[in-house]
Amino acid sequence: MTYHSHRQNNSHTMKTIYRTAICAFALATLALAQGPEADAQGQSTSTAVQRRTSGPRTRHGQGETNVPQVTQRQQAFYEDADAGITDADRQWMRIIYRQLDLDKDKNAPLYYPEENIDGQENLFRIIMRLLANNQIHAYEYLDGREIFAEQYQVKVRDLLDRFHIIYTEAKGSTERNPRFTIQEADVPTNEVLSYYIIERWEFDTRNNRMRTIVEAICPVLHRSGDFGGEAVKYPMFWVKFADLRPWLAQQHIFTSDDNNLPTCTYDDYFTLNMYEGEIYKTRNLKNKSLMQMYPDPEELTKAQDSIQRRLDSFEAKLWVPDREEVIAHKDNDKDKKDKDEGVAADNSENSANSGEAVTNSEEKQDKQPKRSTKRSSKRPKSSKVKESKASKSASATRSVRRRK
Repeated sequence: MTYHSHRQNNSHTMKTIYRTAICAFALATLALAQGPEADAQGQSTSTAVQRRTSGPRTRHGQGETNVPQVTQRQQAFYEDADAGITDADRQWMRIIYRQLDLDKDKNAPLYYPEENIDGQENLFRIIMRLLANNQIHAYEYLDGREIFAEQYQVKVRDLLDRFHIIYTEAKGSTERNPRFTIQEADVPTNEVLSYYIIERWEFDTRNNRMRTIVEAICPVLHRSGDFGGEAVKYPMFWVKFADLRPWLAQQHIFTSDDNNLPTCTYDDYFTLNMYEGEIYKTRNLKNKSLMQMYPDPEELTKAQDSIQRRLDSFEAKLWVPDREEVIAHKDNDKDKKDKDEGVAADNSENSANSGEAVTNSEEKQDKQPKRSTKRSSKRPKSSKVKESKASKSASATRSVRRRK
């Protein structure tokens, strides 16, 4: 009995130990499974609290900034838009330099609003904000030999000092990542009255179409001297349009006074060529501007118009017209020919009528002298008759006297 009871106690103890081990293993497994989830929940909760307390509120109209944010994916999209195009894909290309005068109505969206109103900024404020935050790069203005390489990049500090723009260093600014703070009143938007842009006109053989691409933008400062006088133009720097596009695509603007909804962005404005600018230079071997090549103002205007016509008609000359276009062209030529013939007939009739009138007047003039000659010819006859009568009377008296 003693041996048997002792054996039962041992078996019961082993079962208890076995059950305890199983329970401990199950609890350990459950703890390991729930541990990462609990840590993630704790981290998300703390992160949510930090975002709510540290970040600024984004409710409209309570003093916060409505500056659009751009992700790295957006930047990569606009930067790589033309990355796959090579010179082999371009059958023809021409570089055009234009000047955009902000006094023209089509270019007014680049200047207004002068101040930041409800998150809307003009182009120069956007450029200066991105430069101050070290989000884009500026390049030297080299007057026709623009090279957008790292060695020609301009330091923002030197740029601000050069044009006497007041600034302070921002928090977190370092030598490798300089950042600056510029007050809105210190941004000289009222002095930037024009822009220079570089256009690339090219024919893409991949899709057989002509397109115009804005490559770079240069703000031009108009400043007068201390004693007044005519303002002098100071080209400030070049900025690549591809670097600006991610931010310009989020800035909506007004393009017409008839529609007060901002239905267009700055990116659309430049991509669709909604601006108006005169050509002041084309890329050439001598690196001369049109003003240097054509000093006479009339010749300069003719050269600008000629270049613009060739650019507009280049794509039309590449294609053979279809049957409908040929028929329409023939009809137009026929109508024009009939019109010209009608005008010629009217002119001939008018000339014939005028010729008849001239001949009639000439005949009248010819008849009038003949009458005068006849009259003049008759008058001497009467004088001769009188003279003969007088002579006869004289002879008669003489004969009478002789008779006496």
